[in-house]
Parts: sequence; structure tokens; C-alpha cells
Amino acid sequence: MAAATIEDSTAQTPPVPIIDTHIHLFDTTRSQGVPWPDKSNAVLYKPALPDRYRKLTAPFPIRGVIEVECSPWVEDNQWVLDIAAKEKLILGTVGNLDPGDPEFPKQLERFHKNPLFKGIRYGNIWNRNLSAELSKPKFIDGLKLLADAGLSLDTANPDLVLIEAAITATDKVPSLRLIIDHLPQLNPPSATGDHNRYLAAIKQLGQRPQVFVKISQVLRRENGRVPLDPSFYKDRIDLIWNHFGDDRVLYGSDWPNSDQWGDYRSVLNVVREFCKTKPISVAEKYFWKNSVAAYRWTKRDPGQPG
Repeated sequence: MAAATIEDSTAQTPPVPIIDTHIHLFDTTRSQGVPWPDKSNAVLYKPALPDRYRKLTAPFPIRGVIEVECSPWVEDNQWVLDIAAKEKLILGTVGNLDPGDPEFPKQLERFHKNPLFKGIRYGNIWNRNLSAELSKPKFIDGLKLLADAGLSLDTANPDLVLIEAAITATDKVPSLRLIIDHLPQLNPPSATGDHNRYLAAIKQLGQRPQVFVKISQVLRRENGRVPLDPSFYKDRIDLIWNHFGDDRVLYGSDWPNSDQWGDYRSVLNVVREFCKTKPISVAEKYFWKNSVAAYRWTKRDPGQPG
């Protein structure tokens, strides 16, 4: 008998629960302001807080989220943790600390005391360069501290150099759990040499069990418009999924940054349609089970899966 899929079984079973592993929180009304988004961005420049997210996603089976940093300010790590303390929807936060900073060990010790602090993010953001930093022993020492604490490293805004840097990072610190954000947004290089480098890098990372990838920031502009037909995105998702397999792909909406491409329903619809061709057991891995392995979160509410 063929395995049940989302499409043929939703009438008999509850919908697959979802853990959204990539949302951002910020409050543009704070007296100190926010480092992102910019005031000129009419789509994004308004408070992005749990109440707004809950109302927006009420029609969908969202059961929890992982918040990902959108500020380089050290004290904004605490700001998010303070919000998370009162909001059980938040299963963890990926903060912003610099592993090469002399204060990193002390900062890591401080925030790691809170079990909701799940890791840090580093990459093409806030004028940082992961590839360059990996040549510095102090930075590697910081990554080892992160790994020894059982915390993860998210990469930010992938390009070919960052993807190759992820290989170097996991070579130098094999125990580090690494999560590649927004890989579908990376347009594979068209030049033959660079395209082959990209495929080789994806293949290598796909063979490393400690590396996860977010099928997030899927929507993109093509010739000035954002296609909403899920079939438009299938080839790129297939490429990633086939290399990383059913056990290391994660769902992330990238809300509210995703509003620049489409509403939440459109973002979710693309990957839901993709998963309709797969057994429910695979969809469950993508939409929530793999996030447990990636972020080691624990339930905070009886309605959450696991």
C-alpha cells in the first residue's frame, strides 16, 4: 500500500503541525530604534512582534517558532529573550555574537544560561565575512566554544563563497551543528566553473550529517515579478532536497522579511504544494521534526508537537 501523502489524507487526519524556524522580531517604536529595517522600507518598517505573527498565521497550524537575529547589538539578544520568556510560541532564538570578539566567551556564557538561546548567526550580514574569519585562530576557538556548548551556527544570506566557507567551518570544527539559511534564494552561478563549484560544495555539505539547510526565502523575483506558481520553484527545491535528504531540511518563512516577496499564505503554499507529493512522514520531518534535531528545542506548550 502506498504511503499516505498530505494531499490524500488531510480529510482523515489533522494538518501537519508546523515549526517556523526563521522569523525576526523587532519593535520600530523603541526609543533607541532598530538597526534593521530602515525607515525608508515602507513594507517592513513597523513592529514585528509575536501578537502580530499569531494573528497573521492563525489560519495555519503553526505551533512554534525559532526567532533569528536581525540586530548586531549585543543587548538585543537579551531583548528577544525577555520577549520569549512571556511567549511560549517561541521555542528558541538564534542570537548575534561574534566568535572572534575577545568578549565572546563571556557573552556566550551569559546568554547560554538561558535554555532558549540556541545558537548564533554569522555570514553575509552586518559587514561580516565568514570566509575571512575562518583563517583566524581566535575565531575558530569561538566556534569550538559554541559547539562544546551544544549550540548551533546559522549562516546568513548565502553566496558561493559562504557555501564554501561552511565546508571549511565544519572541517575545522566537525562537532559544530551548522544551518544554512535561505539557500533557495541563491541563484546558482551560470558560469561553468562557478556552477561546478556550487554543485560540488552542495554535494559535500549534503554528506555532512551535522549540516542542515532551510528551504526558506523560496519566493524570488523574476523579470520584475514574483511567480506564485509552486512549479516555478520545484527544480531549485529538488536540487537542495536531493542533496540533503529528508532528515536535514527545515521550514522557515523568513517573516516579516518575506513580506517583500509575498504574504504568508503565498510563502507557505509553495512548500506545502511541494510536500503534497511526499509521504506525510516526510512532510512532518520538514515542517517540524527536523527542527528538533537542528535546534534541540523542547516543548513549552501542550499544543506543540513532540
